[in-house]
Amino acid sequence: MTILVTGASGHLGRLVVASLISRGVAPANIRAGARDVSKIADLAAEGVQTVHLDYTDAASVADAVAGADRVLLISGSEVGQRVAQHEAVISAAASASVQQLVYTSAPRATTSDLVLAPEHKATEEAIAASGVPATILRNNWYTENYLGNVASAAESGVLASSAGDGRVASASRRDFADAAAAVLTTYGHVGAVYELGGDVAWTFDDLAAAIAEVSGRPVEYAPLSTEEHAAALTAAGLDAGTVGFVTALDANIRDGALADVTGDLSRLIGRPTTPLVEGLRASA
Repeated sequence: MTILVTGASGHLGRLVVASLISRGVAPANIRAGARDVSKIADLAAEGVQTVHLDYTDAASVADAVAGADRVLLISGSEVGQRVAQHEAVISAAASASVQQLVYTSAPRATTSDLVLAPEHKATEEAIAASGVPATILRNNWYTENYLGNVASAAESGVLASSAGDGRVASASRRDFADAAAAVLTTYGHVGAVYELGGDVAWTFDDLAAAIAEVSGRPVEYAPLSTEEHAAALTAAGLDAGTVGFVTALDANIRDGALADVTGDLSRLIGRPTTPLVEGLRASA
């Protein structure tokens, strides 16, 4: 069986490849796709198949998918362009009659007001329309997304956000990678939609305390209104688009978009998810 991992040069893709190998998949049966193959030369040295795969180049996608039995479609990073990019992989998977397409989506993608949800919703709809046997992994937030806050909050002593009392059920990328590897190497997952997240939904007070523990410096959470947060981000030099995105995301968190604790992730990986402090410390 050949397993294709798209986006293999990224943080999540690399972890999935490592997890597959740790689960006993022979490197020769893993195909790692990346836009720049030179960035995964180390995987080739381990015996992994490495192929050029550019979501914007349909021919490269078709070549990479051909002969693969199972395909992990890791969502692209270019917001606003992802649906067309994902559809290239979905079309190739349909043409190649792959046994299973696994897609990394967003929490409650089809019903959520999350600012990132629309492209994931459209991708899930495209997968359903294609008829390709599929599994949807709706990944919650990565704990590593807050690594930038560790340095800045430790230096200033303040973690500022307009997320209010909202909670985030984050987990480490390794947790999500292990879940993807489990779904790719075991049966019974076709047709399933998993809402994946951490075992604990933490508040920004909890995040401030975790940063303080990791950095060894006092950090307090400073809740801001959306307007105050936007003004602070603008004063820090962020462009209007970024300011709008960050404040919209915090509003989503405030409204509970990332708060669900389902237990799906820990069940798939067969262990508790990585606690917030440990996830920050391991990646800091």
